[in-house]
Amino acid sequence: MANFTLKVTRLGFCLLQSLSPRIAGKVAFRLFCVTPSSKPKGEKAKRAHAAGVAKLADAERFRLRLSGGGLAHAYRLNGGALGRRGRYLVTHGWGSSSAYMADLATTLAATGAEVIAVDFPGHGCAAGRALHMGMAVKAIAAAEARFGAFDAAIGHSFGGAALIVAAAGLLPGVPAVLPQKLVLIGSPSEMHWLFKGFGKLIGLGWPAQQVFENEVRRVTGRRVEEFDASRTAGAIQRPVLIVHAEDDKEVSADHARRYAAAGDEVRLHWANGFGHRRIVAAQPVLDTITSFLGEVISDKDAEIIPLFDLPARRMSL
Repeated sequence: MANFTLKVTRLGFCLLQSLSPRIAGKVAFRLFCVTPSSKPKGEKAKRAHAAGVAKLADAERFRLRLSGGGLAHAYRLNGGALGRRGRYLVTHGWGSSSAYMADLATTLAATGAEVIAVDFPGHGCAAGRALHMGMAVKAIAAAEARFGAFDAAIGHSFGGAALIVAAAGLLPGVPAVLPQKLVLIGSPSEMHWLFKGFGKLIGLGWPAQQVFENEVRRVTGRRVEEFDASRTAGAIQRPVLIVHAEDDKEVSADHARRYAAAGDEVRLHWANGFGHRRIVAAQPVLDTITSFLGEVISDKDAEIIPLFDLPARRMSL
């Protein structure tokens, strides 16, 4: 928030919680879920967005209806008549969109895979101005319901955390989306730090902070403390690649280390020098991800088979 806006916001919450901590906490959650404008700010962001839009220009487009209401948007590359091949899901971070993930999506499509890139509600081409973890997980479930099971899923920042939550089936009433492999780029390992930081930023007292955090349980059926993906990463029994930069100023590298300690199935790759945003389009990162996804495990006999053998193998099953 801009300095003046923050001062006004803090003053407003100071007055509101003195009257009703309950109302203050609920208003804080609504504010927390408001998504930023989808219009890129600054010349650099505008160029990156325009380049991404151009790269996705020929992709098929779909609207995804979320259970309980809301819409997401999806792009599909190498779909339809091109036949069955490895199917990958790509998810973006908070305030981002599939356009900013276009380098990754097109790189994966160039391997012959069918690639689905999702715009969460309030982002990119998706309608709305609100998003929370429950809505993101429902968007992921809607993508699987529309396109079929995914062989792998790759997510950046908030989008990576949402993939882990979806893979674990943490949301009551929402089916788990559990690909054979997961890649998380610059992703937080738990969400409580965000709520604590936001509450401190706007000056919430403890009673209002409790209400603020309890709103998570109301909309997702889970307490905010339960969204601890570093534990989930090991529990899902799937290969997970964590890609992170130690110079990431938005999501601390400590989150990557927590993931890495979650289990033997989790591998950590440092992509230092690329920060939090440039990491999604850095060529060394794209090479690392495509290499990790180059082979998948056959469900039938647990042998490792090359990605490009998938269509023929699946037809024989």
